[in-house]
Amino acid sequence: MQPLPRRQQEVLQATVRHYVDTTEPVGSGTLVRRFGLQASPATVRSAMGALEQRGLLLQPHTSAGRVPSPLGYRHYVNCLLPAPGATAAQLQGELMGLSLQWAALDDLLLHLARRLADLTGLLSLITRPQRSQGGLRALRLVPSGERLLVLLVDDGAGASNLNLRLPPAATAELGALERWASDQLERGVLDWSNLPPQLRLSGAVLRQGLDSHALARRAVQADRAMAMGLGGLLSQPEFQRSDSVRPLLQLVEQQPQALLRSDRAEDAALGGIWIGQEHPNPALHHCAVVQARYRSGDGSEGQVALVGPMRMAYATARAAVQAVAQSLERLLS
Repeated sequence: MQPLPRRQQEVLQATVRHYVDTTEPVGSGTLVRRFGLQASPATVRSAMGALEQRGLLLQPHTSAGRVPSPLGYRHYVNCLLPAPGATAAQLQGELMGLSLQWAALDDLLLHLARRLADLTGLLSLITRPQRSQGGLRALRLVPSGERLLVLLVDDGAGASNLNLRLPPAATAELGALERWASDQLERGVLDWSNLPPQLRLSGAVLRQGLDSHALARRAVQADRAMAMGLGGLLSQPEFQRSDSVRPLLQLVEQQPQALLRSDRAEDAALGGIWIGQEHPNPALHHCAVVQARYRSGDGSEGQVALVGPMRMAYATARAAVQAVAQSLERLLS
């Protein structure tokens, strides 16, 4: 991001702090009085206008003050983030005293998820460590009477299989279907829109089996997530309207793993923080997600995350998830 002049940096930082604390749009006079800015209200008003032109501030109504935009939060996170507050320091102190006194890993994860939620007022999510599962790399089709055995190999060299009911008329198609599927996977993905018409009977059986397999895997992954603090999240002003919170509630209930991002390059580029529409899931376009990864001694990997409104204390949230992730690595190594 292009650097801002010093005055605009001060005004953006003060505007974010004010809005996080109050949820109210702010004017130049309030910023000068509250934060002791060494400038007149007219000078601060000019800086706010320049920030609005850059897309970093928004004016909700003509006569209202200004609030940070998603781009303004992104600039704040990337360039102006202060040191984390006392909440993060309190959590770090607690974590230093943790040891493996828990009867089960789930007890530990549940305790940490609850503490994260209690300390931040946000929705916390911790996934159990698991080995990564790659996409489908190869498959083999083996007919056996009225059944079809499908052998699957993913990118991580993991193997699984399906046992499907096979209509008798589809048996003759299996050789051609396997060749078609192998050719598709060499190109990266099974594109069912390119399935030849003569393979539609056997192709429908295979596609239904693969879809069911994918749903089952997602269900297992969803069961590997500990979520706490939904009540605190719903108390935030941004989530008072049912139409804005319903998609998020459905996601937390049905696919909590979808709250997290798995793209490492994107993770590194954004510093583990997704703001608004940076997250691909529409249910989170009014939210921010702060996450960190942890690795156990056997190489399995899990994630720690906080989900809340874009109006978030980002420094504290990032320090908190990183502290929990580091503590889990220490305890599980």
